[in-house]
Amino acid sequence: MMLILFADEFWKYLKNELSTEEANNAKIADEIEGLSREYVEGYSKLVNEIEGLSCPLELIESLVFELGNQLEKSKLNLKSLEELESTFNRFEAIEKIEDAFSGLKIVEFEGNRIRLSLRTFIPNLENLLHNQTIDVAEPPEQNHELLIELMDGTMELKHVEIFPNDVSISYITDTAKSLRQVYFPVGVLENRSSLEWFVKGVQDRIVLSTLRRFLVKSANSSRHSFDYVDREETIVAHMVGGIDAFIKLPQGWPLTSSGLTLMSLKSSSQYSQQISLTLLCKVAEVANLLDTNERQTISGFTDRVEEILMQQMTAVTTST
Repeated sequence: MMLILFADEFWKYLKNELSTEEANNAKIADEIEGLSREYVEGYSKLVNEIEGLSCPLELIESLVFELGNQLEKSKLNLKSLEELESTFNRFEAIEKIEDAFSGLKIVEFEGNRIRLSLRTFIPNLENLLHNQTIDVAEPPEQNHELLIELMDGTMELKHVEIFPNDVSISYITDTAKSLRQVYFPVGVLENRSSLEWFVKGVQDRIVLSTLRRFLVKSANSSRHSFDYVDREETIVAHMVGGIDAFIKLPQGWPLTSSGLTLMSLKSSSQYSQQISLTLLCKVAEVANLLDTNERQTISGFTDRVEEILMQQMTAVTTST
């Protein structure tokens, strides 16, 4: 009898323990479910926030990269323009360029639009050019018109057109828009409006482009013909055999002693198209290793390019 009573009590005890454990397990399960739900909700929220931040970050990185490129470009343009400014300042004392604005006439001025008649004196600089000769008649001046749109209420540039459009002034325009003070190499600081600085820069560019055209025209012969592309600052040399050489002009050439650079060669006839691209690239590589003196004149450099081309073609023929 006692054994039966003990068994009943033990059974009740076990049932109570089981109920307690089941209750604890249910409570733990509820807590786990709650934590899981919070985790999922928190994770989703975090993912949404990260996705929301990624677009602004990409935009900021893109803007920083673009601004960095614009800054570097402006620095290079400013440095080149300052070097040319120094060169032209020396020549102004000899020729009529020191009176740069004597050839400037306002044709029309209405609102924020100005039409200027620009007469640029071309100095006789043959004795100052580096190993260059000009065999064609040089006009004493060049005439252009500038159509200028200014920012409202200022003398700062907004938009510019030049007629005839035979001189590339885009980089001068871009630089003038960003400048407020110009430091000159001679050590003088001048406060100018971008309009004044721009007109002077355009006249300097006209002089440089005109001298280049004189030299290109003078270099034409029965053997070679040349074209000058001012916007690209490039000369295209049409050589015997249907080969065109694309020659890059260094900054300030021909007023500087820097050498020309052969960018590429192109086959323009059926015969020359048989010449491999590898050989043409090799010719350009060898030509650009020539001494600076051999790369200063158009005709001289073109002759050397032809010689190198013949040497490379002969070497290929011999090896085969």
